[in-house]
Amino acid sequence: MKIRNSLKSLRARHRDNQLVRRKGRIYIINKVQKRFKARQG
Repeated sequence: MKIRNSLKSLRARHRDNQLVRRKGRIYIINKVQKRFKARQG
């Protein structure tokens, strides 16, 4: 999982990426390609 300050550019890398808020943190998840996971630092 990547940890980044800005997730906007990471979200555009794949069309199945979803922006999700969990426990006060912002995540990018992708059910199709698992390697696109990211968390806002």
